Amino acid sequence: MTLKLTPYFKTNGNAKELIKFYQSVLDAQLIHIQTYGDLPIPFPDEFKENVAHAIVKVGDNLTINISLDNIEKAKRIFDGLRQDGTIISPLEATPFSPAFGTVTDKFGTTFTITAES
Repeated sequence: MTLKLTPYFKTNGNAKELIKFYQSVLDAQLIHIQTYGDLPIPFPDEFKENVAHAIVKVGDNLTINISLDNIEKAKRIFDGLRQDGTIISPLEATPFSPAFGTVTDKFGTTFTITAES
């Protein structure tokens, strides 16, 4: 079984700028891009050049940050992810969070869990 998480960026019409930024800063690769004008359904002219969908690859390794507003939920998620995984840093209080920790799950995906209150 493979775990695959795909983040989606919601932008305000500046997706092309976001992609160019990640290409320059993170050496991201643009795999595919599709504008609203490319879609088979009609959109107003002002949207036709906006990005409807893009696939951007950023390296082979990825750390996913999960921010929560509840310490108990942060503990539950951290405990679930650590089963058969590896704790990088335990979930504990830090100067910037009441619960912060990093864990790599059994599939090799690394998560940073942060409770905001």
